[in-house]
Amino acid sequence: MAAARSSHGTAGAGGVKGRSQEGGSGRFGGSVRAVGRALHLPVTGAARGIRRATHAHGAGESGLGKLIELHAVNGAGDVMITVALASTVFFSVPTDEARGRVALYLAITMAPFTILAPVIGPLLDRLPHGRRAAMAGAMLARALLALIIAGAVAGGGLELYPAALGVLVASRAYGVIRSAVVPRLLPPAFSLVKANSRVTLSGLLATGLAAPVGAALHTVGPSWPLYGAFVIFIAGTFLSFSLPPKVDSAKGEDIALLAADPEHLHGSRRTTARRPGLRTVGPAVTHALGANAALRCLSGFLIFFLAFLLREHPLTGESAAVSLGIVGVSAGAGNALGTAVGAWLKSRAPEVIIVTVVAIVLGVAITAAIFFGAFLVACLAAFAGFAQALAKLSLDALIQRDVPELVRTSAFARSETLLQMAWVLGGAIGISLPLNGVLGLVVGAAIVAAGWLPTVRGLLASARRGGTERRQAA
Repeated sequence: MAAARSSHGTAGAGGVKGRSQEGGSGRFGGSVRAVGRALHLPVTGAARGIRRATHAHGAGESGLGKLIELHAVNGAGDVMITVALASTVFFSVPTDEARGRVALYLAITMAPFTILAPVIGPLLDRLPHGRRAAMAGAMLARALLALIIAGAVAGGGLELYPAALGVLVASRAYGVIRSAVVPRLLPPAFSLVKANSRVTLSGLLATGLAAPVGAALHTVGPSWPLYGAFVIFIAGTFLSFSLPPKVDSAKGEDIALLAADPEHLHGSRRTTARRPGLRTVGPAVTHALGANAALRCLSGFLIFFLAFLLREHPLTGESAAVSLGIVGVSAGAGNALGTAVGAWLKSRAPEVIIVTVVAIVLGVAITAAIFFGAFLVACLAAFAGFAQALAKLSLDALIQRDVPELVRTSAFARSETLLQMAWVLGGAIGISLPLNGVLGLVVGAAIVAAGWLPTVRGLLASARRGGTERRQAA
């Protein structure tokens, strides 16, 4: 019995010791898990908040939320490459040499792009069943090209320029496909304007968040923003395949042209083969496209002209970097505000909105040219960004309203191509001018006037006809 009691006592002591050790390790494990949850909560909480915002009002069920997230990834990756290229081509050398580099950049990348851009839309029209794969391919191509540019930045190789051209082509291909995909993912209560507004706003917000990250990475090394772009675009490649399968459906679609196909002769029999085009559905779309092209041309002009002007002649009391930052933030804030206002004004006459915002920008440009100063330059950048966003959303509304559904997605592709070409033209004008602020803003005002004056009468007439038809229908 003594042995039994001894054995029992030993076992009891061991049990108490075991429970003590288990309790200690349990408390330690609980502390580790608590710290892990504390560190993990901000990330998961932010992710859940973003997911709730992007998937609200039926966007999650329709698949639009996935596209909103994908476009945010696209914007973040593009701005990383932009930061790297701007630092390499523009900021790293004196102004005169920088103008030559930017001119070379435009000649080698933008000029061929203006030739390739009109081809992208028709090419993708012939691949309607592989849109998810095409978007993933555009992401993957930019990821690989970012690595090539990183090597060129480090070694000073000329492969930077064709690689930058490839990035532009891939970016435009993504944009064309995105425009075609949006109508396929509309929630029941959404208009096309509201959907485009959400998608565009996500890209702007991601750009604003990624830009300082890219600048911080550049302080580590000139190639690091490109490594960041590589990681982002790889994520976008996988995210592209998360879009719903209906994205790849081409049911009920056709090809839209900017003008109807001409009549064809086949042997002795004359046949007429006409496909629907933008001009065949009324003048409002083409007038709106002309006004938007003027604003996009102004955007390209201001980016390049003010970049060189403010580098050589900064805003009063500010450095060149701060001056460029002020103008850039003003333009970005105006663009974001215009995108947000676009959803609120979706039921208003889009023709009137376009006429109004372009007239406001024209007035601000003339005022800034006459009373040239830091405040007015920042105001012009802000109003130009605001008008560009709101006018583009209004153009989208007109395409939705006036272009038949059979060709609507193709019409978006054609309009995007023309607007990109207008931006390239504005950039070329901007780098060719002498660095005179008054002269530059006079040219900017002339660009806006050239797009506003020929279109204002047609847009207002279209708005009046639309109002009359709505009243008769009521």
